[in-house]
Amino acid sequence: MLIILSELLDAMLAQAREDHPIETCGVIAGPIGSRRPTRMIPMRNVAQSETFFQFDPQEQLRVWREMEALGEEPCVIYHSHTHSAGYPSRDDIRLAGEPQAHYVILCTAENAGAPVRSFRIVDGKATEETIQAVAQYPTALAG
Repeated sequence: MLIILSELLDAMLAQAREDHPIETCGVIAGPIGSRRPTRMIPMRNVAQSETFFQFDPQEQLRVWREMEALGEEPCVIYHSHTHSAGYPSRDDIRLAGEPQAHYVILCTAENAGAPVRSFRIVDGKATEETIQAVAQYPTALAG
């Protein structure tokens, strides 16, 4: 289950709607091992595509180094689908390189189902999970 602050969920959706029809993308970092996504890092879709996203490699390197320096890890990796349902594509699954992360897809296509879905992608298999939006994290989630 992905437990995430409502404000982060709203911010991802706002970014997806603003970038539409280009797929949006980004990361939400959190303290290593905490399972608490806390810091949203919008990233540039270097592909500038309506059907595919790709992080800018230099920006990704900078962001991952910054997370490491701050004792963070990528808790959520997100992107939007602008013309299809919110399910990971073959490329999404093939390129998923953070097995501990939640992969969130924001659907901005009309009549394509749920606007936000979350998946765990491990060993080439995508498994949908529930999302719980909260105003603040419960203290029991620590560590």
